[in-house]
Amino acid sequence: MAKTRILIADDHDIVLRGLRPLLESEAGWEICGEAVDGRQAVEMCVQLKPDVIVLDIAMPLLDGVEATRQIRQQCPDTEVLAFTGRESETLVHSLFAAGARACVLKNEAGDQLIPAIKALAQHQPYLASRVSRVVFERYLQGGSPSEQGGTCGLTAREVETVRLLASGKGNKDVACELGISVKTVESHRAAIMRKLGFTAFSDLVRYAVRNSLVEP
Repeated sequence: MAKTRILIADDHDIVLRGLRPLLESEAGWEICGEAVDGRQAVEMCVQLKPDVIVLDIAMPLLDGVEATRQIRQQCPDTEVLAFTGRESETLVHSLFAAGARACVLKNEAGDQLIPAIKALAQHQPYLASRVSRVVFERYLQGGSPSEQGGTCGLTAREVETVRLLASGKGNKDVACELGISVKTVESHRAAIMRKLGFTAFSDLVRYAVRNSLVEP
């Protein structure tokens, strides 16, 4: 039986050192590589073609949501497990829209990570318990996120633009990270402000913090 090959991507060494023995304890699994930023994660996926990547969504150089999108475009057979410390409906929506098929919170890793990878190895989606609750709460709200806890009609790319702008990046930096033109970033920004009904950039930052898109 072929081994399940796993790539780990996280910029914290202590996390990498903790995940490797946990995952290698499973029979038939092997860690084929470790990445420490988003761009390296994409490059290593293209090179190594792992079955599953455990991808921290808050990494330098390339955000986890955009890294997920690029991985799924370039390596369609690689399943992405989004690994996050933040519980946010907006974030979960963006990750799934980008192509992730499993999402596990870091404080649930001990119980949820192994069954999530087992599901992905069979190309089945997996929702950890608290992530399931976030998704279910949106369903109970009729699938229409409010300003206080949802995407407010923003596309996945617009949500990603919000994340980068609110983290302090300028239009040129956002354009470089997302691989689009500055003019496109400006168009996204205008559409975002219009959809959210904001007139000041400070409102956008507060929205990003409230929805756990950036750290306070």
